[in-house]
Amino acid sequence: MTTYDDPGTATVPTKYWHARDDGRIQCDVCPRACRLQEGQRGLCFVRARQNDQIVLTTYGRSSGFCVDPIEKKPLNHFLPGSSVLSFGTAGCNLACKFCQNWDISKSRQMDTLMDAASPEELAKAARRLGCRSVAYTYNDPVIFLEYATDVAQACREQAVQSVAVTAGYICDEPRTEFFRHMDAANVDLKGFTERFYHEICGGHLQPVLDTLVYLKRETSVWLELTTLLIPGENDSEQELEEMTQWVAQHLGPDVPMHFTAFHPDWKMRDKPPTPPLTLKMARRIARKNGIRYAYTGNIHDEQGGSTYCHNCDERLIGRDWHELTAWNLTPNGHCRRCGVACAGVFDARPGKWRARRLPVFLADAER
Repeated sequence: MTTYDDPGTATVPTKYWHARDDGRIQCDVCPRACRLQEGQRGLCFVRARQNDQIVLTTYGRSSGFCVDPIEKKPLNHFLPGSSVLSFGTAGCNLACKFCQNWDISKSRQMDTLMDAASPEELAKAARRLGCRSVAYTYNDPVIFLEYATDVAQACREQAVQSVAVTAGYICDEPRTEFFRHMDAANVDLKGFTERFYHEICGGHLQPVLDTLVYLKRETSVWLELTTLLIPGENDSEQELEEMTQWVAQHLGPDVPMHFTAFHPDWKMRDKPPTPPLTLKMARRIARKNGIRYAYTGNIHDEQGGSTYCHNCDERLIGRDWHELTAWNLTPNGHCRRCGVACAGVFDARPGKWRARRLPVFLADAER
């Protein structure tokens, strides 16, 4: 774990950067490669050049803490029914026009960071609150890598697991360090064309695909994917065919895919909400192309939210929104009907958190 001279400060030094011949310093955390003069901030807002180095300006600060069901992340195959302590900071290294958390990810006000906690305090609070895991979410945790990895190390000492909810837009060396501390990840695969990533998200597709292949082939991190389907942008049958075929070929059939409904927000208020039929079409295409666990999200669809055995089609885990309604797994995660294993990380029994959402202040949790 990183040790800082003043652990109470929000600004700490970082290591993923290098000086350029033109006098600027380049941040090497993500593919944006922001090149900064003294006093400038990167697009993410939280990484800045101060005293001829790149610093993180939000260490130990959060936009808020909340205990959620793990299914809300969404993770359907990682400790189902358990509770997770969720938190984020401010800023983001992408510029998605449809951002559903824009008040946090696009915040340029430090007042957004209303709560504070050291890694050790956060890990102990998660344990005290009965959470099996901590989720780094709301905004992308790769931009507060130093804080996230310190929290993750403190969590492991408390037998609390770590979940990254991320767009996967990160360079090779920091990616290795970041995910070395994670137990599970839900990665936003925002679309499957370079046009969409470039014009709508302000990034590029290939670095995300590289992250997905890295996670699946070189780590033990449990991986699930989420794609927010936006009418007329990334929801065509052709794009969904290509995306799901790529996932089946490069990541394998056991990586769950979540297709979720868009609602008008941020800079895309002119688009209509996603029709439920579009989500069901995406799920059908994914299953046809060999994805064993495909889900619909942000709509009421018990069938699309439930887990089925890929061998005998038994309903293994029933879900109504984030509420578990059925459990037909053996204690070792196999189908009770046919005995075939269900891919995932399971306890012998499901958790009992249900669909509750509990905002918390860590100062109160300490009492």
